[in-house]
Amino acid sequence: MTTQDFLVEIGTEELPPKALKTLSDAFSKAVLEGLKQAGLNFSSSQSFASPRRLALTIKDLETEQAAKTVEKRGPSKKAAFDDQGQPTRALSGFAGSLGIEVSQLEEMETPKGTWLVYKSVEEGQPATALLNGIIETALGKLPIPKRMRWGARKVEFVRPVQWVVMLFGNDIVPGEILGIKVGRTTRGHRFHSEGEIEIQDLNSYEMLLKEQGRVIADYNLRKESIRQGVIETAKTVGGEAVIDENLLDEVTALNEWPVPLIGKFDEAFLEVPAEALISSMKEHQKYFHVVDTDQALLPYFITLSNIESRDPAQVIQGNERVIRPRLADAAFFFDTDKKTSLEHKREALKSIVFQAKLGTIYDKTERVSKLAAKIAEAIGSDATLAQRAGELSKSDLVSEMVLEFTDLQGLMGTHYARFDGEQEDVAKALDEQYMPKYAGGPLPSTLTGCALSLAEKLDSLVGLFGINQPPTGTKDPFALRRAALGVLRIIVEKQLDLDLEDLISWSAELHTGLENTMVNSALVDYLLDRFRAWYEDEGISAEVFLSVSARRPTRPIDFDRRIKAVSAFYKLDTAAALSAANKRVSNILAKQSASQSTDIDQALLQEPAEQALADALSEQESRVNPLFDAGDYEQALASLASLQSVVDRFFDEVMVMAEDEAVKNNRLALLNRLRELFLRAADISLLSGS
Repeated sequence: MTTQDFLVEIGTEELPPKALKTLSDAFSKAVLEGLKQAGLNFSSSQSFASPRRLALTIKDLETEQAAKTVEKRGPSKKAAFDDQGQPTRALSGFAGSLGIEVSQLEEMETPKGTWLVYKSVEEGQPATALLNGIIETALGKLPIPKRMRWGARKVEFVRPVQWVVMLFGNDIVPGEILGIKVGRTTRGHRFHSEGEIEIQDLNSYEMLLKEQGRVIADYNLRKESIRQGVIETAKTVGGEAVIDENLLDEVTALNEWPVPLIGKFDEAFLEVPAEALISSMKEHQKYFHVVDTDQALLPYFITLSNIESRDPAQVIQGNERVIRPRLADAAFFFDTDKKTSLEHKREALKSIVFQAKLGTIYDKTERVSKLAAKIAEAIGSDATLAQRAGELSKSDLVSEMVLEFTDLQGLMGTHYARFDGEQEDVAKALDEQYMPKYAGGPLPSTLTGCALSLAEKLDSLVGLFGINQPPTGTKDPFALRRAALGVLRIIVEKQLDLDLEDLISWSAELHTGLENTMVNSALVDYLLDRFRAWYEDEGISAEVFLSVSARRPTRPIDFDRRIKAVSAFYKLDTAAALSAANKRVSNILAKQSASQSTDIDQALLQEPAEQALADALSEQESRVNPLFDAGDYEQALASLASLQSVVDRFFDEVMVMAEDEAVKNNRLALLNRLRELFLRAADISLLSGS
């Protein structure tokens, strides 16, 4: 099969920077899937994306589809001919529908008899006849929330299309894409490139765009070029660039020929909290900030220019003029906010609704402060500090700074609390209440912060579950899933001896008018189910999780200890047999209508195997019950693993359902005692798939 290289480039007006990489990846994926479905093989591919183009190159693409054998089955031989051996109407109709003679059909033997079939070879189509359709289909699949039209055309795309390049080998693939006639000319940088650039083949594409067009078309290459440029530029002032990956992606999508430049701002602005200055530079101007060796903010910023200026100083001065009023605004907000304390700002929360049925944000702080105090007392922290932190927890939401930079909530609360002279634990807690801020993010560093963070999240969870507004598969406006996982992470990773049922009850008592009378059990189940994804990420099997969750331990650190213990037990050689035995015991006991006793009458133990099991159980109980009481499930289960041989012997030699009712009940009590011992950790019968 002969092959040729293939190039497709869709040239547009500037594409949305935050969507560029997603669009590029989706375009490449859809084109490659289209080629696969068409049966056109190739050796490799490479995608390109810049502000004004989506492109894809494919090496060694087959020039045509392979021929394939087509087999169409007709009627059975029995139904195809009558008693005189003449074709029936069914056979004639089948042959006629294919436009062939009956004589061209073949017989095919199957287990169900002989059938008449028509076999033919279908020639493959040339790739050039398929490529336009594949590209159009791929463009139609792109994740574009809102498409736009331009001019008098009815064609729609994310941005107006200006040119299309499609080359197969050295030749143009004829046709139109999105209403634009396909050609071989592309366009370079808006300012550095002069006129159109003619592409002869795939091999010259990237080079010509770079040398003649001043465009680095490879997104990843451009991204790494920016990264290194920003790092090196920061070194020129003795600093270190802080590179936010999301910002790096955005500036990569904004620039075709990126040139890093460093500017300076007035050192007086450094009196403003660094987070506010950084947020202003990053969000409004797309600047990277610079820090010293102690990670303190320096009065410099790095911007990416999309032109290589003959006079870079003017570009820098222009950026410095733009950033000055932005930072002045931040300084003004900070100075204005300091004129009123967080305590005073709290009054403004009375007019801001948190949720119609749950009251205002002020009401929420009232509940959170009381709950935080109770949690602090339970974990050995200062209840007074936790209550104060709860009272001030949302005051910064009405500050000028947070109203302008919403991502600074909590952080500004910490700064203002320190300025107001609040205790340091109180100040820290105002930021730590939102921790963890993302999956795997840091947790509160203080017990006051832990108490406030738990209280803040539990208040939302209990309140919204209490008014029957839990998250759904598609909607979670209050981020309750993240809050639930945050509650579990804080309790487990900080080793806080707290019970979910207690926490939920404490919170529910502070709410009024909750409609869901089952909020405690519903929310406990929801929280425990959040553990599933957590443990999946840690490589814990679903069987281990289910065996523990079946026991519904409501203390998260206890739940976690059981999971780790059962996971270790699951890896033992004896685990499979003991799990199967527990499942057998469970099935036997489930069939008994009366509740089973665990009291064993030694006098009724007739068989050596049941006596051996009773002795082994008695020995294990004295050994493992103290371990279970101490929460050392791993050592307890490791000890119980030694029961395998005596349990197997019991089932081999003893008839549980004896004719003598007393003997039978005694044996059932023995099995119930065995099962109850394992159930102190988990329902290990669920580890067995048999």
